[in-house]
Order: sequence, then C-alpha cells, then structure tokens
Amino acid sequence: MNESNQRPGQNKYRPFILAAVMLAMFVGAIEATIVSTAMPAITADLGGFQLYSWVFSSYLLMSTVTVLLYGKLSDLFGRKPVLTLGMSLFLVGSILCGFAESMEWLIAFRFIQGLGAGAVMPIASTIVGDIYSKEERAKIQGYLSSVWGISAVMGPAIGGLLVETIGWQYVFWINIPLGVLSLTVLWMFLKEDVEKNTSPIDYKGAALLSVALTVLLYLLVEGGISIPWLSSTALIMIIAAGLLLYLFVRHELKAPDPMMPFSIWKNRAIFIANIVSLTTGVLLIGISSYLPAFVTGVMEESASIAGFTLTAMSIGWPIAATVAGRLLIKIGYYKTSLLGGISLIAGTLLFVLMEPGYGPVWPAVSSFFVGVGMGLTTTSFIVSIQSAVPWKLRGAATAANMFMRNLGSTVGVALLGGILNASIRSSFEDSKNTEVQSLGVDAVNSLLEAEQRSRLEPDVLEQLQSAMTSGLNIVYFIVFAFALISLFFILFLPRKE
Repeated sequence: MNESNQRPGQNKYRPFILAAVMLAMFVGAIEATIVSTAMPAITADLGGFQLYSWVFSSYLLMSTVTVLLYGKLSDLFGRKPVLTLGMSLFLVGSILCGFAESMEWLIAFRFIQGLGAGAVMPIASTIVGDIYSKEERAKIQGYLSSVWGISAVMGPAIGGLLVETIGWQYVFWINIPLGVLSLTVLWMFLKEDVEKNTSPIDYKGAALLSVALTVLLYLLVEGGISIPWLSSTALIMIIAAGLLLYLFVRHELKAPDPMMPFSIWKNRAIFIANIVSLTTGVLLIGISSYLPAFVTGVMEESASIAGFTLTAMSIGWPIAATVAGRLLIKIGYYKTSLLGGISLIAGTLLFVLMEPGYGPVWPAVSSFFVGVGMGLTTTSFIVSIQSAVPWKLRGAATAANMFMRNLGSTVGVALLGGILNASIRSSFEDSKNTEVQSLGVDAVNSLLEAEQRSRLEPDVLEQLQSAMTSGLNIVYFIVFAFALISLFFILFLPRKE
C-alpha cells in the first residue's frame, strides 16, 4: 500500500493506527532502559556478573539478525501479520524471562525475546511511512522518536520502582498487557492491500548473517576472558566471521530478492545514515547498559536514582525528536543531523570527564545531551530514508537502517563488555591485597546491592569500586571515540535536500 492506493476510509482510522504503532514502539523502547535499570538487582539475585553483557547481547543478537528478515517479509506479506508474529514471540519471551532462576536461563529466554523484537520497531515505523504522505512524515516520525524517548523516560523510573517494591520479574511482565492492546487495535483498524508476491524468501542470507554475527559476538564477549586474544582459537573465529560476512554480502548482491538490498546503499544519504546508525548504536548501548551499574555500585545510589540518570537521556530524546520534525522542514537533513552529532560529542565527553564523587546529576546531564543527539539524528535518518525509496522497498530500507543501529549495539555491548571484564580482572591481579588478587570478575556482584556492600571490608570495597571505575572509564572513552566518528560521517551528508 502507498499513499495513492490506501483503502477507502483508511484516513479516518489513522489516529487509531498511529496509537497502536506508538504503543508497540513503547513496548520495544521501554525494554532497553527498564532492563538496564533492573540489571544490578537481577545480578545481585541470580549472580553471574561475568555474564552481565550476555543478557543484552543475546537479545540484541537475535533482534539484529531478524530485523532484515522481518523487513523483507513485511514487504511480501504485509505489515500486520509480520508485526503480530514478532510481537507474539516477544511477549512469550517476556513471560519466560520473569521465571528465570539463573543467569543462564535468563540469557536463553532473552534469545526468544530478541527473536520477536526484530519485528517491532522497524515495522511500526514502516506502517507510519505507509499511511502518511511524504510531507506529513517529518512531523509524525518526530512523534515516533519522541515515543522512544518518552517510554525510555518511564522505563528507568518504572524499573526502579518495580525492583524496590514487587521484584525485578515485573520489568518483563509489564510488556504483556501493552503488547496485547497494541495488536488488538492494529487488527481492528489497519487494512492492507498487499499484492500477491511469490518472490523467494532469502533464508540463505539470514543463515549466513546469523552464524557470522554469533561467532563474532562470542569472540568479542569472551575475548581476553575464556579466549585469549593472541590465541589460535581467536584467529580462527576472526577468519570464520570475516569469511561468513563476505559470503553474506556476495550472496545478497546476487540474490533476486535479497534480505539486504544493497542497491539502496548507492544513495549517499542512505549510506551515511546507515553508517552513523551503526556508530551511534555502539555509543548508545555503552551508556545505557553500564551506567546503572556505575551509579549503583560505585556512587552507591539506589535503583531509582540509577534509573533517573538514564531518564535524563530519554527526556532529551523526545524533546529533540519533536523539534527535529520542524527543523527538517526549515533547515534540512544535513544541518539537523549536524546539530545531533555535536550534541553526541558534548554528552559523551562529559562521561569521559565523570568522576564518582560528582554525584548522579553529572551523568544525568551527560545522558541528556546524548538523548538530544539521538533524537535529532534518528528522526532525520528515518524520514530521509523513507522518502528515498518506493513502498515495495520501504520495509527493507527502514529495517536496514535499524539493523545497522542494532548491529552497532550488538557488537558494542559485546566489545565493551569484554573490555570491562578484562579491565576488572587486570585491576584485581594488580592489587596489593591478596584477597582481592584471588577474586574473579563476578566479585563485583557484591557492589550492586546495599546490604552486600555493607558486608565488605573497607579496603576490599574501595578496590572493587576502583576496578569498576577504571573499567568504565575505558568504556566511556571508546564511546566518545564513536561519537567523533559519527560526527565525521555526518559531515559528508548531502547538503542539498
């Protein structure tokens, strides 16, 4: 369906469809920050800090791999049935996550959650691209980006409240009624005229990409921990991942109906938007995944305060996304994206300069600037991409952009998690305290809960917090580097709209 062949009467239902889409995006967006806020409590309960990054990596891996496949399926069979499939899998995974009794089981259930999550965000955005005209999309996509931000505002607050009252399990179970309501409204009001399409589904491409990312992800998470970087195992995994990615690209270029239509990358604006989405995905996950652990474990604040520091990012995001809709019309994609890139630089630089004694206001301000940068850039990119392609490619093009951001987050959480674990282990080994020298990375579990912290000897507590601070300083420096790379690529966006 496009603007010229919508069903009669479709326009009068657009507010209901938009509400259902925004609710679906709310469910997908809240998952990111609400789980991050609850992770210190989850880790304190289930143990396994060394597996901390896998809770995010497992979810991101599956959502990254499937986002392209869902995008193509939506172009073939329509948005509604594919979104229903994805949301259903996401909700089943959410239910199971709440029943997890160990970190290993939680990671397994997060795979199921991620398997469905790959459909939610890209198809929801694509539906809006279908039912609104090119002139209307800038304003509406600003609303959608603000939903991401608003839900993320509520995520940390709700997450902290649930953790401190009825338990961390409810950060997963809260998805159920919201997801069901979204699907109900969508099925009531969204009518699609989908042309029958017998094009083959690119399962081979999906398989090659899945295996390549799994190998790469495992190496990034376990590199320097269970797999020495300078080992034959690491070398074999790097070669295998590289070969599989090469085969994936070669296959996609030859496939009659590829999962990743590389032809659209010839458009300069789309190419740069996708590359910047990759780099901002790294910096976004680097902040949202580990900031609550820093605020809770090193600054010794509550889960609610830790959530507040992420909430500030989410306040900046919707404000900037709403403003971006107007800026796109007045000053264009280039200048709007450039303002976003500068804000990302400011926010990540503040994280680099952060010290434990600064208190939670400093990371909150830093997060706010990052949120502003994300709101400006993501809105600009989605509107420009959807305006550059026809209906039959809109699902795949939107999914490709979100794939790149998810890929950045997937690789980022694995890479940064591996670096953090290696840094903490190195700090323990260099300690003059023999008790600390014998500790493993999981020892920092005791920092994430006030009662456990109170049982630690003062010297041990100080060295554990110092190890976490040193590791996260490295993480934030890398995040700053990716913000610089993002701004560099934004400078090459076309200046004429």
